[in-house]
Amino acid sequence: MKTLGIDKGSGVPNKDKVGSLSHDQLAQIAKTKMDDLNANDLDAAIRIIAGTARSMGVDVESSEKEG
Repeated sequence: MKTLGIDKGSGVPNKDKVGSLSHDQLAQIAKTKMDDLNANDLDAAIRIIAGTARSMGVDVESSEKEG
């Protein structure tokens, strides 16, 4: 939420989008929160952050690995 500068997520996340995050932004957030996440590596942490962002109504740019 700090990265996007928003106060709260979308009330209807599948319809109303409140912002978008790139893969690089997700990686930066995951590195910052790595100690607090239940993840073994950075890729798992990125997936956790991406899932949370999607549930809040944020568009997540897919990485090259995901296709």
